[in-house]
Amino acid sequence: MAPQAEISIPNTAVSGTAKPHTIYNISLRLPLRSFVVQKRYSDFLSLHNGLTDQVGGPPPVELPPKSWFSRTVSNPELTEDRRKGLENYLRTINEIDDSRWRTTSVWRTFLNLPSSFADKTSSKGGAFYSVLSSPGAGGAPITDPVVWLDCHRDLKTQLHDARLNLTNRDQASTPQKQHEASAAAKSCLVKAGTMITALEDGLDKIQKVADGGRGGQQLGDGEIRRRKDLIASARKDRDGLENLLNAMMNKSKLDSTVASIQDKQNLLGPNLKPSGRVLGRETTETRELDNHGILQLQRQKMADQDQGVEELRKIVQRQKELGIAIHQELEVQNEMLRMVDEDADRVQNKVGIAKKRIGKIS
Repeated sequence: MAPQAEISIPNTAVSGTAKPHTIYNISLRLPLRSFVVQKRYSDFLSLHNGLTDQVGGPPPVELPPKSWFSRTVSNPELTEDRRKGLENYLRTINEIDDSRWRTTSVWRTFLNLPSSFADKTSSKGGAFYSVLSSPGAGGAPITDPVVWLDCHRDLKTQLHDARLNLTNRDQASTPQKQHEASAAAKSCLVKAGTMITALEDGLDKIQKVADGGRGGQQLGDGEIRRRKDLIASARKDRDGLENLLNAMMNKSKLDSTVASIQDKQNLLGPNLKPSGRVLGRETTETRELDNHGILQLQRQKMADQDQGVEELRKIVQRQKELGIAIHQELEVQNEMLRMVDEDADRVQNKVGIAKKRIGKIS
């Protein structure tokens, strides 16, 4: 399936360097944002070679040929023909059913695409996603430097989600919500642990390739040290979040045990422990009730309070929607006033011209 990105080359520019060359402005429209990438013809040649090397075959469309007797800087017709050819080249790769070329790291690096546009069935992207879905079952280490960074960004997202789930668990008002938040946080931490292992193994293989001087994308010693620091920091964050989750779960178990003991002592009968009720503080509602009845009354009061809070939430939600609608209406009215203002200015100018003509006639 083709990625949800619209690609075009609407115009070109000339660089202001000592040796001018033509720059092609590639416009990309993604679901949430749009941006422009500037490339020259030599960058397209490198892209074509990289796609051919990574996929094992050239893309199904050819690049516009290189001109040896004329330069695009001084030939507008050649510039326009090459712009159309390069635009067709990118669009063909972006829209064809065969996704092998657009799921490579060289394609995403060329267009500065985020990691979400990496197809899960690609040769290198698939290794990344197989690590997440089935660790140990074909989960090859992340040995591509670009995919490695994509995986690290997703790792930080998993840790961020785990932190949010722990916050939600701390603020949850019912045991069910606490359990759901704990399960979500545990899932994120498990995925994060799998990704850390894949990143660590992949970085070791990348370092061995660099030390052995073999081909492929190599990293310098400084970049390898930086990535090792990233892994160490991520592992520290994950361990800290896991310890926090375990502490929260142990505290919940302890609180539940204490509460059950107190309930038994207060509700099972007077032979275990005095109920602790003070007659001077009894009300007409509680005076004729036993301990079990008091507990039922308290639960009913809490349910009524929850219902009142829910009604209040609905009122606030309606007020919010009303405020948004008023804001939108004001924007429409302001736009209409602006248009009326422009029309008034045009009419005023026409009236002034008519007065001048009448003055000349008289």
